[in-house]
Amino acid sequence: MSASPVFSSAVMGRPFIFSPRSSPRSITEKTAKKTSEILAQVGALSKLAAIVPASRLDARPSPEMVSSGIPQLDSLTGGLARGCLTEICGTASSGRTSVLLFALARATQRGEVCALVDASDAFDPVSAAAAGMELSRLLWVRCGEKYPLRKPPSAALTGRGKTGDSYQGMPSGIPQAAGNGCGFSRWESQLGQMLKVTDLLLQSNGFGMIALDLGDVPAQNARRIPLASWFRFRRAVEHTPTALLVLERQPIAGSCSSVLVKVSGARSQVSGKKLSAVSRQLSGNPPMHSELAHSELLDQFEIIAELLCSRLERKPVQSTASFKSRAAWAE
Repeated sequence: MSASPVFSSAVMGRPFIFSPRSSPRSITEKTAKKTSEILAQVGALSKLAAIVPASRLDARPSPEMVSSGIPQLDSLTGGLARGCLTEICGTASSGRTSVLLFALARATQRGEVCALVDASDAFDPVSAAAAGMELSRLLWVRCGEKYPLRKPPSAALTGRGKTGDSYQGMPSGIPQAAGNGCGFSRWESQLGQMLKVTDLLLQSNGFGMIALDLGDVPAQNARRIPLASWFRFRRAVEHTPTALLVLERQPIAGSCSSVLVKVSGARSQVSGKKLSAVSRQLSGNPPMHSELAHSELLDQFEIIAELLCSRLERKPVQSTASFKSRAAWAE
């Protein structure tokens, strides 16, 4: 056997003679030389000439930040990041619409053209003008039921039927609801319009800010938007000077959002003005003293903003900020 000479040499006390091994330094030099030769051969290929090794990649530059129109919010988040997706979540009467109006107003005042995709048709131009927004620089896209679904209700609720035929009213990319007639088809249609319009707007590369207002969309419907759609939006806006702002009830974009802020109302103050008189004042008609007021209007309320997540930089020590929002008639 091959082990016999070794054991016999050890018994007889004879010295072992092995072939000399290479030093660690020579092994390292040979490995480096071989690696350089392989990289040179790969770089010579025309298809791989544009590929940069990971060791030569530079650090990704931080995105440009623009003001949101609210100094307290800018000090908390650093502003709104261009080329990134920012989420503003909150319940009803939490102040998320105030953040939207101030952000769009500040962007239009900078001379930028902005777009608002209103998924529930809840935008109020009068409040926007009172916030300082230049409406001539705003593209308002209203998602509604002007073109109802042409698919039979039973097939629309069960998700059955062919795709790519005359059922063009059904949204693409949203899973169909196994429903019981609870109004899923309405929100599916409006969210489908929102997804298609947002794709077109992001591909145009001509807007300084694109805002998606999903505040009035029920959370169970908004969560049914596929995560692949948010990944597509993030990649489409990544290398553009556009700031993508999404308003919602609950976070739905997941890891696709760069900044996540939660807003909530702290304290509210009711004005002494009556609804009928204020309505006539905003419409330009003089108030009628003979009319009886049937309710009071909100004058102002304090908003608390909390930074839940930021993938742009390390989360600051102070993650909350508060500011006040005033109604148009309270000015």
